[in-house]
Amino acid sequence: MSNLLSKRREPFRFMLWLGIGSSVLLFTILLATYIIRSTGPDWAKVRLPNVFLVSTVVIMLSSLTLRNATQAFRTERFAIYRTNMSMTLVLGLLFILLQAWGWRQMVLAGVGLEGNPAGGFVYILSGLHLLHILIGLIFLVIALAEAMRRRHYIDSFVYSVNPPNQLKLKLISLYWHFVDVLWVGLFLFLLIHHGVNWTLAL
Repeated sequence: MSNLLSKRREPFRFMLWLGIGSSVLLFTILLATYIIRSTGPDWAKVRLPNVFLVSTVVIMLSSLTLRNATQAFRTERFAIYRTNMSMTLVLGLLFILLQAWGWRQMVLAGVGLEGNPAGGFVYILSGLHLLHILIGLIFLVIALAEAMRRRHYIDSFVYSVNPPNQLKLKLISLYWHFVDVLWVGLFLFLLIHHGVNWTLAL
């Protein structure tokens, strides 16, 4: 019976990996286009806002808190699970605010979508990634809401031993860690090609 249930749940894992593969392909194409386009005569490097570095640290911390949450879930430390899930959600929201702050810094520095294509690529790459973050936040909110409805230990325990719920948390964790690694890769790529503008005011 458990094998049958496992097979029924397998499509969700496959769909997630398919989505991750599609995202990797999309960003690979964009980065390849970036490299090719950067050889054009109208290309001028733009410094990344320093707040992007802060947002990178924040998103890395969110992976740590989510890892702590999944470990607490498996070891039946449900209060710690709820706390770390809440922290992950807060850090995810903070990441969005910091990215928006970074865009504001770029606008104030005269970097727009038009004119210099280098600036346009920074907006496009960070904006598409932000869309991935928003999707992840939706599922984090759902998972946290379910945890908050089950504050009693018995309710939490019954929920935690349910295989579909275990799989749900695994898939959420996989996706969130993916978008975190994706941003770190994008940031390092942009950092190598642009550098950070430490002169921009917060």
